[in-house]
Amino acid sequence: MWERGKGKALVTLVVIFYFFQTCFSDINRASFPKGFVFGTASSAFQYEGAVKEEGRGLSIWDTFSHTPGNFSLCSQGKISDHSNADVAVDQYYRYNEDVQLLKDMGMDAYRFSISWSRIFPNGSGKINQPGVDHYNNLINALLAKGIEPYVTLYHWDLPQALEDKYRGWLDRHIIKDFAVFAETCFEKFGGKVKHWITFNEPHIFSVQGYDFGLEAPGRCSFCRAGSSATEPYIVAHNVLLSHATVADIYRKKYKPKQKGSIGISLDVTWYEPASNSTADVEATKRAQDFQLGWFLDPLIFGDYPKSMRERVRKRLPVFSKFEASLVKGSLDFVGINHYTTYYGWNRTMALNDTVQDSGALTIPLSADGKIIGDRANSIWLYIVPEGMRKLMNYIKQKYGNPTVIITENGMDDPNDTKIAIKQALKDDKRIKYHNDYLTNLLAAIKEDGCNVKGYFVWSLLDNWEWASGYTSRFGLFFVDYKDKLKRYPKKSVQWFTNFLT
Repeated sequence: MWERGKGKALVTLVVIFYFFQTCFSDINRASFPKGFVFGTASSAFQYEGAVKEEGRGLSIWDTFSHTPGNFSLCSQGKISDHSNADVAVDQYYRYNEDVQLLKDMGMDAYRFSISWSRIFPNGSGKINQPGVDHYNNLINALLAKGIEPYVTLYHWDLPQALEDKYRGWLDRHIIKDFAVFAETCFEKFGGKVKHWITFNEPHIFSVQGYDFGLEAPGRCSFCRAGSSATEPYIVAHNVLLSHATVADIYRKKYKPKQKGSIGISLDVTWYEPASNSTADVEATKRAQDFQLGWFLDPLIFGDYPKSMRERVRKRLPVFSKFEASLVKGSLDFVGINHYTTYYGWNRTMALNDTVQDSGALTIPLSADGKIIGDRANSIWLYIVPEGMRKLMNYIKQKYGNPTVIITENGMDDPNDTKIAIKQALKDDKRIKYHNDYLTNLLAAIKEDGCNVKGYFVWSLLDNWEWASGYTSRFGLFFVDYKDKLKRYPKKSVQWFTNFLT
């Protein structure tokens, strides 16, 4: 009897094993809706290098990364490993090689940005033709391999000339100059580019550049210049008006013929209340208002969130009726850059800056001392895959289920110079990250009805990570900074190749 019972138990276990293997098998391209786009993302300043070549003018990040000083809060100098992006990963000259890497993986698209100071070295005025030629060559190389270009117009690299001339994003004159730059791009590249992103992460560069002073142009109340209480709101307001102005130009003059779309990419950390208390729940909602709502509420509803109006008051700029109507609805899709999830705490302390204005503290620690998830290399990046699904549902429910593209998602490893390259290529943690985040994204699409149309990995290559310099490796491909910037496929490259086959 015992032997027969053991046999039945074994058969049962085998059946259960194969059942779970079948039900929870790895997802792949075919799991997603037809036409869903997969790609990788990059930015000009982090990738191109060649900062003084072929007529390019300086940007605020050239200045910032070359300013001596200590890497610390509210200091104006700067990069944790004291590096700069003068060479970066040399994609300006190696783009054909990198396009082939995309092709070999089976990626559908490549998101890159256009350096404003390559097109207009002084921010305005005379066009630099070699810059135009470069981006036409890159776009042609992508299209020749069947890879769709997704172009970001502004990925943080404001021409230094405009910062010097009128303090850049703090002056409304920037709206006109950005519009001229954008329209030049539509004219020169719009016949081949069908997907435009006006700005990358305006929340980040408004806060980090003008509240904390940790990123270009390095302004804050405790820096050499700046006001943390007012400047981030002014910058964000001018960015929203610039976006809306450019979207209006594109829709009226270029979209009818070029048949493209235009959107914006917003950074969004998902927030969970630190406890079940009403105070923490409400604080978590405010934290999201002061992050995603700061930009998406005006673009969808025509004004800033009510909680921002109530708490920032006169320091928060006001849209005129014309401006509100221009901003409202000025996008065809919402780009979402999502990496991590934090807990939201209520906080009453007021330090008179944009982060404190929300009355919320966002950290990876809950009220009962629980860390929210495993950490990647970056001190801010905790791995919480279910945050992706919750965020997609939040956007669906609050904003009427707009078209969403995940324009960035990824995790980093440390740049550990003590380990061999062969070992560094074994990035199983990255594979699990993407598998788990994509699984949650798929559930949001298929089970919850979220209107998501694409997913871009940050990033194709290891690269220069802003204030972190070369200490952080987000790439699917390992870049050997000690040996002519050679590219080596990590294990995740094979995983994505299999996924996309």
